Amino acid sequence: MTGATRILRLSWDEAWGIMERAVTRGRQRKAPKVVHRIGVDEKAAAKGHKYLTLVCDLAEGTVEHIAEDRTQESLDGYYAGLTQAQLDGIEAVAMDMWEPYIQATRARVPAAAEKIVFDRFHIMGHIGKAVDTVRKHEHRALMASGDETLKGSKYLWLYSQENVPAQRRDEFAALIRKELKVGRAWAIKEALRGLWHYVYPASGWKFWKRWYFWATHSRLEPIRKAAETVRRHIDNILTYYQHPITNAMSEGLNSQIQKIKSMACGFRNIEHFKTAIYFHCGGLDLYPC
Repeated sequence: MTGATRILRLSWDEAWGIMERAVTRGRQRKAPKVVHRIGVDEKAAAKGHKYLTLVCDLAEGTVEHIAEDRTQESLDGYYAGLTQAQLDGIEAVAMDMWEPYIQATRARVPAAAEKIVFDRFHIMGHIGKAVDTVRKHEHRALMASGDETLKGSKYLWLYSQENVPAQRRDEFAALIRKELKVGRAWAIKEALRGLWHYVYPASGWKFWKRWYFWATHSRLEPIRKAAETVRRHIDNILTYYQHPITNAMSEGLNSQIQKIKSMACGFRNIEHFKTAIYFHCGGLDLYPC
């Protein structure tokens, strides 16, 4: 934006006016369509727990709707703007386990219970946090006795096995061979990844029951609590077998939006932030007639 104002010899406000008019024009031109598979995600807009709710078309890779906050009303505003035919045409909705998003979708989307798919990456992130909690507790206990075994190992336990950096694989293998609580927690986390490798729901359910028993009998309280959270949402985790979608596209858009935010050094005006997102990620026809 700063570069454009210099080249065109415009003021900042004039440049933003051009962008806002382009976005308004593009959104008015956008023909109504049925978005069969949507992704719902959140984006931190500013410090102080200020968020935006983003609705993405997973097939086209575009942002379809932006609302302030992450309440039920934030997502309901998107559904309220759809026709009944558009609502009926929604085949699947990928999201995390955020209750307001769940309630908004159940209230508006027909047969939502069969269409909500809790994103696998958010599920694994939830378990990963439990692994890190186990590590913190064990590290404190070891340090109290002068044992620095886990010092500097925080990020190793957050990697998937194949993603452990090559230069630290020997170090990690040595840690795995030790009888550490965090090692057991990490093994439980890694095993859960197998849940998404099944094709048939019946096989997935069998795997889930075995994994749940292992996690809840591991004597690792953070892992047990995380497993209970997953259990409460398991029906809409296993809808993945009918609708094999994730929020990977939404996360990719989130990365683009973060780049927009970083290049602007943040946005004091939320409306400007929303305009910039639509401008770069909305898939709009922005050109004048």
